[in-house]
Amino acid sequence: MVNKLSRKLLDPLVEQPLDIQGFEQPRALLNRIPEDLTPLLDLVQRPVVSATQFNRQQLLQLARLASRYETQPQLTVRPLTGKIMISAFYEPSTRTRLSFESAWHRLGGDIMSITDPASTGIAKGESLHDIGEMLNHYGDLVVLRESNENAVYEMLETLRIPIVNGGNGTDEHPTQAMADIYALLKWRPALCDPEIDTGERIRLAIIGVPGQMRTVRSLLILMSQFAPAFEEVVIITDETSPFAEGQREELEKAGLRFRVTGDMNAELPTLDVVYINTIAWVGDDYKELGTRYRLDGSSPLKPGAVILHPLARGSELARELDTTAHNWYFAQARGAVFMRMALLSTILKTFA
Repeated sequence: MVNKLSRKLLDPLVEQPLDIQGFEQPRALLNRIPEDLTPLLDLVQRPVVSATQFNRQQLLQLARLASRYETQPQLTVRPLTGKIMISAFYEPSTRTRLSFESAWHRLGGDIMSITDPASTGIAKGESLHDIGEMLNHYGDLVVLRESNENAVYEMLETLRIPIVNGGNGTDEHPTQAMADIYALLKWRPALCDPEIDTGERIRLAIIGVPGQMRTVRSLLILMSQFAPAFEEVVIITDETSPFAEGQREELEKAGLRFRVTGDMNAELPTLDVVYINTIAWVGDDYKELGTRYRLDGSSPLKPGAVILHPLARGSELARELDTTAHNWYFAQARGAVFMRMALLSTILKTFA
């Protein structure tokens, strides 16, 4: 009898069709967004620590550049050959670290990785301030992930090479938010337009806690650059105070409209996009929030609705949804590589 393993080994490998789950849509962005690299010049040789650094035109041009990398890999001429990225991940990571490293390799660069702070001078009491001074001599760009939200700012004090925030505690995760926006633009290219028809406006829900989740915090900041496109942002949570102090007021001033509820299933039939996350990093560990919310095959999702998730996922997102048209979270993760390629090549001005 052929067991499961031998059947798997005997089956030919089949590539996933590129016309499903958001893999083909980047071509539409090349036609939808007029090329204008001028807005990107303000990002050259600059650190990236917060989503607040980006304006709408920069995000659109980065998305266009990402779509070019995604759809025309044969035109990528490995512009970062000879450049070194220092990948300093002092907090556990799979997707973000490998996504950055994949992006850098695809652009032709070399990488030095730090994945365990115990193997560095930090274990002997060295400060990030001093480490930043040393890194100036070792590479051309640093990507830092740290559970201490102040770490990126401490290192920034002495760095003379650009640093990119790969996630700092509960504060921000700007490049994850850029990947999320890229996924949304591919799903609904009309979001790129200066004006959007009422019928094209999106009802988006975030199952999570904006005040404690760095992915959500950065995403909402970037969404505010496209505020007219969102009819409503529904925050689904059990928390009585899901926003940080002043966070909601600032986002509403930028044009986003919020409603907070605890009843997920009552909202799902009218939602176009569902963004779900349950993990928040606090100190040197993470905690799960809103674990009673779960999306699966029985969830009353609107036909045509898409699900986004920053990953890694737990029980809140059932695998049975992976084979449905609702699944855009894998395309979201794939697109992160190309959005980071766009950002990295822009910072080092090799995007022309």
